[in-house]
Amino acid sequence: MAQLLFKNFAMLEPDHGELRRGYEILVEGETIREVSDKPIKADAADVIDCGGRTLMPGLIDSHVHVMLSEVYIRALESVPLTLATARAARLMKGMIDRGFTSVRDTGGADWGIKEAVEKADIAGPRLFIAGAAIGPTGGHSDPRRRTDFGARCHCCNAMAYTMNVSDGVSAVRKSVREQMRLGADHIKIMMSGGVASPYDPLDSLQFSLDEVRTAVEEATAFGRYVCAHAYTPEAITRAAQCGVRAIEHGNLIDEASAKLMAENKMFLTANLVAYYAMKERAAEFGMNADMLAKNDLVIDGGLRSLEICKRAGVPVAYGSDLLGQLQVEQSREFILRSEVLSPIEIIRSATTTGAQLLRMEGKLGTLRAGAFADIILIDGDPLKDLGLFQNQGAALAVIMKGGAFHKNTLH
Repeated sequence: MAQLLFKNFAMLEPDHGELRRGYEILVEGETIREVSDKPIKADAADVIDCGGRTLMPGLIDSHVHVMLSEVYIRALESVPLTLATARAARLMKGMIDRGFTSVRDTGGADWGIKEAVEKADIAGPRLFIAGAAIGPTGGHSDPRRRTDFGARCHCCNAMAYTMNVSDGVSAVRKSVREQMRLGADHIKIMMSGGVASPYDPLDSLQFSLDEVRTAVEEATAFGRYVCAHAYTPEAITRAAQCGVRAIEHGNLIDEASAKLMAENKMFLTANLVAYYAMKERAAEFGMNADMLAKNDLVIDGGLRSLEICKRAGVPVAYGSDLLGQLQVEQSREFILRSEVLSPIEIIRSATTTGAQLLRMEGKLGTLRAGAFADIILIDGDPLKDLGLFQNQGAALAVIMKGGAFHKNTLH
């Protein structure tokens, strides 16, 4: 099995919280075989001289939508699945170009696009998928026009394919089982209104408690978990009471609901950049005034939610949640969070915490022996300059996923 020996780098292992020099890392196949602060004997290995750069684990974005290639979701009505897939391939290449070697898709990606990445048919980060996001009639996953009646065939366009509308315990149970049959790594449900959906107020409470408990029961029975789209303390509290494991967004969280999340060992995935990018540019891509007004309601709570969760001890993962043409802003989240968090805290959110959320501790987000060889090499010290993650990965000299080079400028 081929071996690669990395030498002459400053190691950024997120758990350490500092750069450490004098280490060597031996990669064998798709995993890290050995990490040592002494010379590693591996005569058959190809040596990679890192030139003193910073070597760290590949990044994890815990909230993406690779199939949602339009900012104005209704525009996906005119996008056939073939075109949606081609666009997803382009969007995922952009993600791995920025150093994101793993992403958690929270609605839209299916087993087919995941398989295409795993088999190297297209370039992209390893995918952890929810399949179609599930919500009630009139909720955040119901994008139909008011002139529409009934359900649409899900095979015809990207909008219908990526979302699921289910009402009642029996329908929710069946929908959850169906997503897991189709290879879902987690189940995404809607528990409050959303910015990009047309008719639901932001503070609406979606799904009954029985419906939520049913989703959790079925996911747990299958060895999976439920994450919930939720903004308000009321929605977050209901999710915690029903056994939901992870909250997406949570911009309007308060101290009491954060305390409840901590007590229930829940995760939050925050995504500030989505709201800033939508405020600045979404109108040019068709997002209407009502949606942008809802965006204004949550944007100010973003930084405050990070502070509240830090005080309560709620682990917060890195997320972007950008739609369509705005996905180029994915790495800007590092800069936005730096107003209230230190660089190592933000880096851990995109490595250590993301791995915990994915239930991949020891395999992702770390440089320990036995982990996947997901590695990025940076021209500089990101603990001093988070700007190194910007500019579409320009400062990344090496990007490796599972022991295979996606990018290598050291030749």
